Amino acid sequence: MTDRNTSGSARHPRRRGQGELEAQVLAALRQAAGPVNAAWVQERLGGGLAYTTVITILTRLHAKGAVARERAGRSFAWTPTADEAGLAALRMRRMLDAEADRGAVLASFVTALPAGDEQLLRDLLARTGDEGED
Repeated sequence: MTDRNTSGSARHPRRRGQGELEAQVLAALRQAAGPVNAAWVQERLGGGLAYTTVITILTRLHAKGAVARERAGRSFAWTPTADEAGLAALRMRRMLDAEADRGAVLASFVTALPAGDEQLLRDLLARTGDEGED
């Protein structure tokens, strides 16, 4: 039997955006007082996510370097190593690493930025350069 909304058409659950579930898992981990297991994360996320789905997301985040894990009995305890901005930066770095001509990719990226973002990037690069001179 298919659920129907008020207009009579079939109702489908909203699909999550790309990376949305990873961001939710990271947010839950950041709320923890220390390392937590996957069941703790699953409970915080609610929404009926399967335990295996939570494990899959945690494993993917671990492969990306966004979370750390330590053995806790037969399972793992998980801690965040990146926030949402860090996760986005990891994705950007992976995309850049997949391209043969990094210079062309970076040039295309920078020229497509709005003026405010381009200036922000310049300021960040200048600040990073200043820190490297110490």
